[in-house]
Amino acid sequence: MKAAFPDIARIQYEGPRSRNPLAFKHYNADEIIAGKPMRDHLRFAVVYWHTFRGTGSDPFGVGTMQRPWDDGSNSVSNAQKRARVAFEFMEKLGAPFYCWHDRDVAPEGKTLAQSNQNFDAVARVLKEEQQRSGIKLLWGTANLFSNPRFVHGAGTSCNADVFAFAAAQIKQAMEVTHELGGAGYTFWGGREGYMTLLNTDMKRELEHLARLLHLAVDYKKQIGFKGQFYIEPKPKEPTKHQYDSDAAACLNFLRQYDLLPHFKLNLETNHATLAGHSMQHELEVAGAAGALGSIDANTGDELLGWDTDQFPTNIYLTTYTMLAILKYGGLTTGGVNFDAKVRRESFEPVDLFHAHIGGMDAFARGLKIAVAIRKDGRLAEFVKQRYASWDSGIGARIESGKTTLPELERYILKQGEAAPNVSGRQEFLENLINEFI
Repeated sequence: MKAAFPDIARIQYEGPRSRNPLAFKHYNADEIIAGKPMRDHLRFAVVYWHTFRGTGSDPFGVGTMQRPWDDGSNSVSNAQKRARVAFEFMEKLGAPFYCWHDRDVAPEGKTLAQSNQNFDAVARVLKEEQQRSGIKLLWGTANLFSNPRFVHGAGTSCNADVFAFAAAQIKQAMEVTHELGGAGYTFWGGREGYMTLLNTDMKRELEHLARLLHLAVDYKKQIGFKGQFYIEPKPKEPTKHQYDSDAAACLNFLRQYDLLPHFKLNLETNHATLAGHSMQHELEVAGAAGALGSIDANTGDELLGWDTDQFPTNIYLTTYTMLAILKYGGLTTGGVNFDAKVRRESFEPVDLFHAHIGGMDAFARGLKIAVAIRKDGRLAEFVKQRYASWDSGIGARIESGKTTLPELERYILKQGEAAPNVSGRQEFLENLINEFI
């Protein structure tokens, strides 16, 4: 097949002084950072939906993207050609992973059987390209939100037939993910929520969603799929409230329905923002619960109230993100997945490279800065000293569960007053971070 990007060679690392817009300034895949190559820390992935299916349309205008390789048809042959273009892009970018929804990869047919046939036909090309290039599937997922049948949700639909259809679609997507050697499988409840409680039986909907996930767990064991299951939190948009609204809500749901042993979280910056949190907050919530699995690397515009899915270029964001990821042991099955899209005004194919290069460089800088902060040790030592009263004496007894309320009362009566607190020194710590950035 004719090259889709004939004028673009494989993107190389040229260092911070380079002025070449098609070169990495900070991402050096082979560079050893904290004992392993940068590529293994970051595990970059390209998304199929925004990168290869995005049109640039918005509620006020049609698509703007120039994609010469795409003939505009909804045919299987066009989808197969698009798959080969995707791998050319990822090879030239040097991205080791990619992700997809089933309906991004192949056109939906008039029946589920036809959709499955279409998906299998394109999946054969994906497998060929994976074997040829060495690029791997980070995770797959099923699109259970675009088709009008999912107007009331999928696992939480008021219609049992829709639940059954969603289950069948998940089955196929899991099988293809398994066939392609996917490292994981993600569940994102795009419409698993409500617009009004006047027509909603919340208890029943949550029980149905849990039942769907248990069915997936059972089938995972049946087919021998070893990949990690993820849930991706999002608070709203398109529904007013989604049940997977943030990391804490997802963890509560998983615990309540005995699903936590089978799932970790795939966290997205823009979704954290919509939930009124920082990405750092969401990472800490998931990490503390042992459920930090993977991230969707993007950012939102804080002046806009929706999911803008912009590429991450803020070095503070990437530094705080990598500090949390390193704190909780780094990424293993998951990765740094660019769930981001070029702006509607950035419509030329080369803009896809500019966007991904910028995001990869930003995370490479964040990684190097985070490693330096951890090696320096002052931040960790400050936190340790702030909680020093819990490491011995009455604090250690409280944490070990050996105290009672009467004992604590006797302790304070003897002390006479609680010891003065130590300063939080927020400004000092912010200045410390700035030393490295």
